[in-house]
Amino acid sequence: MKTGVLCIHGFTGGPYELQPLVEYLEANTDWQIVVPTLPGHGETLELKRVTAETWMMAAEQALRQLQKEVDCVYVIGFSMGGIIAIYLALRYKIEKLVLLSAAAKYIYPTQLLQDVRDIAKEAMTGTLEDNTLYQLYSAKLRNTPIHAAIEFMRLVRMVEQYYGQINIPVCLVQGKKDGIVPFTTAPYLFDHISSETKKLIYSETGKHHICYSDDCNDWFPQTFSFLIEDEEIQGTN
Repeated sequence: MKTGVLCIHGFTGGPYELQPLVEYLEANTDWQIVVPTLPGHGETLELKRVTAETWMMAAEQALRQLQKEVDCVYVIGFSMGGIIAIYLALRYKIEKLVLLSAAAKYIYPTQLLQDVRDIAKEAMTGTLEDNTLYQLYSAKLRNTPIHAAIEFMRLVRMVEQYYGQINIPVCLVQGKKDGIVPFTTAPYLFDHISSETKKLIYSETGKHHICYSDDCNDWFPQTFSFLIEDEEIQGTN
């Protein structure tokens, strides 16, 4: 049986957001892994004319193509990509879902404020340019039109009413220091998704870009175990 994995990045992001996990899976499997760049995203943000439907259709196209080439598909979605992953699970046959920092709720002001304080402190000590958070968000603030942010929020609202219709195995991973998505979002989704098989993993040190957390070597194997559980059972038959 040939396995495929569709990985979907977040709002204003790109495939790099999932790269550490992709590399982990590539090192431990022979799975076919696809990480498309959603319209308007990537190294150069061009978000003025894109819509929620644009992003969903692009993900659908990538999924349909992958399904033609493999026997079963897992979908891994990060942040907004997690919401798109839920949408895909409503419409297509997917074996399992992994939702990383899924943006069912967004902007956790307490942690975001702490991150801003860290930026301010480093600005005073002359190390601001070394702060990866500053580099990331200063570029995004310059290049993200209000229209695109509205489309992102509209996407979340479009999908949220259907959480209860998800019944395939789901693994949720959430960083407790996420400054964008509150860490309470994962248990909220856990409670509202109807799947009988559900797993919830917390990253104690993880911020929003969870695949770059200091403890990813702890939760990568847990997530991998979730994905291969049925394959191992089938292999013993």
